[in-house]
Amino acid sequence: MMQELFPNLYIEQGYPGVVLGVIALPHGLVLIDAPFRPEDIRSWRSALVNLGGGVERLLVNLDAHMDRTLGSRAMECTVIAHEGVVSVLRNRPSTLKAQGVETGAEWELYENLGSVRWSPPEITFTEHLKIFWNEAPIILEYHPGPSNGAIWVNVLEHKVVFVGDAVVFPQPPFLVQANIPEWLRSLEILASPEYRDYLIVSGRTGLVTQKEVEKQAQVLREIQSRLEHLGAGAASEAVVAELARELIEKFEPTAERASQYENRLRYGLWRYYLRHYRSSEDTEED
Repeated sequence: MMQELFPNLYIEQGYPGVVLGVIALPHGLVLIDAPFRPEDIRSWRSALVNLGGGVERLLVNLDAHMDRTLGSRAMECTVIAHEGVVSVLRNRPSTLKAQGVETGAEWELYENLGSVRWSPPEITFTEHLKIFWNEAPIILEYHPGPSNGAIWVNVLEHKVVFVGDAVVFPQPPFLVQANIPEWLRSLEILASPEYRDYLIVSGRTGLVTQKEVEKQAQVLREIQSRLEHLGAGAASEAVVAELARELIEKFEPTAERASQYENRLRYGLWRYYLRHYRSSEDTEED
């Protein structure tokens, strides 16, 4: 069920994966991310028909994560993303195969997703891009830290900002492509007076408050501190896995999600450790 935040601005949390957004404007619809299951894509496209607005469609990918890009092509509209998303999508195989390791992503919980024809964005940018489909522009802004090509969508008219995976608390963060110092700087911006009166939409948990922003920062600072401590030596994968088991308690996951979230932390911490403390080791994308 879509939740109306303002007239013609909605979020949808009913599909697995990411929280979707849509802004209905006289010129057309601006969509934030897409479902990844074929049946959900059909349902979402059907729901969008009832929103009115103009005939044009723009789909914004908030980063390159598979949970939010698997369904992009099937949405059959122009895709916009940061230029960092392009190389990630071009390097992906066309067929989803078992990775031999669980990364804690949502799409891994579902079978029969089949072959994927990836849709590199037709429109890209580096720092800012403005969409003038209304009196007040919609601003796409690069905010590095969580992953490749991470951006926010700032709806100036209503003071709503979609921040993707910048804030996922109380879920554990995705760390595979993260840069924690840059992430913390992005969260400082989100916690500044500029965004104090904004509604903040997480790409995983929906509406969040400044309290969740601060908790996200606290978690990242602790992760950074613990990894720096391990970085003084040559920690094994087993040691990093034990760190994941310790940290998972901070998120108090349900029994249903405990294994997935621990996998997300374990895999993400290890890949982050390899990239930032053992740069000679090979890494994977996500």
